[in-house]
Amino acid sequence: MAENMNKSEYLVEVNDLKQYFPVKTGFFSSTPLKAVDGVSFNIKPGETLGLVGESGCGKTTVGRSLLRLYQPTGGEFKFDGELVTDKNIHALRKEMQMVFQDPYSSLNPRMTVEDIIGEPLDVHKLYTTKQDRHDKIMHLMELVGLNAEHATRYAHEFSGGQRQRIGIARALAVDPKFIVCDEPVSALDVSIQAQVINMFEELQEKLGVAYLFIAHDLLVVHHISNRIAVMYLGRIVEIADADELNASPIHPYTLSLLSAVPIPDPNTARASHRIVLEGDVPSPLHMPSGCPFRTRCRYATEQCSAECPSLTDRGNGHMVACWNK
Repeated sequence: MAENMNKSEYLVEVNDLKQYFPVKTGFFSSTPLKAVDGVSFNIKPGETLGLVGESGCGKTTVGRSLLRLYQPTGGEFKFDGELVTDKNIHALRKEMQMVFQDPYSSLNPRMTVEDIIGEPLDVHKLYTTKQDRHDKIMHLMELVGLNAEHATRYAHEFSGGQRQRIGIARALAVDPKFIVCDEPVSALDVSIQAQVINMFEELQEKLGVAYLFIAHDLLVVHHISNRIAVMYLGRIVEIADADELNASPIHPYTLSLLSAVPIPDPNTARASHRIVLEGDVPSPLHMPSGCPFRTRCRYATEQCSAECPSLTDRGNGHMVACWNK
């Protein structure tokens, strides 16, 4: 009873995650490239946290670091109340899976669909007989909208959307509680994107799985997410409920991102004001002092260059890292 009382309400707890990659700058010297620099967030069971930001901001690195595909430089990650380390990551792999961005390169071209989906079952020994294995694979294929006759085919015989369904079935094979979705629809046609997004939502309703949904399309993220975290240059600058963030963004970077979202109504689109950011994204090898966004921010002051703001609660769990907003 006491154990249950101590258990956190969160399935995923990330605190001050850092991921630095050494880059050679001379014969004997190297500089750390700060891909992820002090990221913290939580995800409840069955919840979707959307992670958005422009290309190169460190979104994918966050997902890969959580699953130990990259060895984190610092910070801690708790899964279901248990601290994830190198010693227990293999046992926890069954609970945490990943759907990769590119359905063309994430599937083995020499394996049939049945073997691709069945591989996690083999690794974790999740069946008793060959027939049991076959039945589980057929059930997974049906779950993601694939036909039984697809089982003996190879990945190159499928379209991008079907390949992504195979990747999702593979991730679901071990019945995980948490899936990192790394831009799972960005390589697909727009018409197929909607089908795959709807399938993610249906699977969440049926299985109660939690998602970290990484994307750069705010419309897609708003549709599927309960909460959204906005990332810029290795740091999270704003986290809020999806509807709250869409209706009342606070951080200047979030305002700029939302102003770039296409509006289907031409009258509203003409009346809306597009916020165009000045300058280029700084290199993560040579980060600006203080706030990473200050070099492109119209509100930047001396305090912004002196000290990096931390995330503070502006009410209703709406967290923002900004000195002037």
